[in-house]
Amino acid sequence: MNGNAKDLRTPLKRARGLGSAKDGTHHFIWQRITALATGLSGLWLLGMVLSLRTADYAVVHALVADPVNATVLVAFLLGMFWHAKLGLQVIIEDYVHTPLTGAVAQLAVLFICALAAIASVLAVLRIALGS
Repeated sequence: MNGNAKDLRTPLKRARGLGSAKDGTHHFIWQRITALATGLSGLWLLGMVLSLRTADYAVVHALVADPVNATVLVAFLLGMFWHAKLGLQVIIEDYVHTPLTGAVAQLAVLFICALAAIASVLAVLRIALGS
């Protein structure tokens, strides 16, 4: 049955109160959605980069300033940083066993990903709007 012979509880009784088995579904789905969004927009970005192999600065600037390309680039950046945050969250939950260290690491990942996403989106908007 189990390693402790004095524990006469059933497996169901031992599992009660430990949380819902459906708790991670939301996180799992968002990880897949952000992976799909990042992958599709990444393919668009890869096509853009490959088409710019011999382009000069003005052509690259005009391409990024195009509203469709800027939108796809912003979608790629947001999806990538959100996906990174979700993945790092799982790694921290699995491998950091000290509650305080885990909480500090989770906050650091959240702030770093948010800051990087904001800076990246602002850079694209600055190019796209010509400021």
